Amino acid sequence: MTLSRDDKITLSNVRMEKAREFLQDAKANLKEGRFRTSVNRCYYAALNAARALLILEGVNPSSHEGVVTMLSLRFVKPGLLDVQFVKDYKILMARRTDVDYGDFDVVSGPEAEDTLTLTERFVENIDNLRKKLLKEL
Repeated sequence: MTLSRDDKITLSNVRMEKAREFLQDAKANLKEGRFRTSVNRCYYAALNAARALLILEGVNPSSHEGVVTMLSLRFVKPGLLDVQFVKDYKILMARRTDVDYGDFDVVSGPEAEDTLTLTERFVENIDNLRKKLLKEL
């Protein structure tokens, strides 16, 4: 299915709003001491931000790894995004996998705080690039 320009913009905005909501959830969970849930919400904030960016290129990956691949191909390779952001995304993805599937995984407050900081930086930079692309559509 091919999306119209308006559909891409709408979907991008919806996904970025979800990213912001997940980021707020991550902060609230961190404050309440629910560190695993905070890390999980951080990852989903990053995922939705990345998907908000990718849809502007007409790319809608069907897997978490597909998001990594498409960020690299569409934005890192042409020099629009620093490779560090893909590395950060992979860190967030690994942490989310650990907290969701690791039965005995323990997340400390400082680790959850670090995850939140990493996520905030990721979402902010992805959104800045997204806004730039929106102006060019």
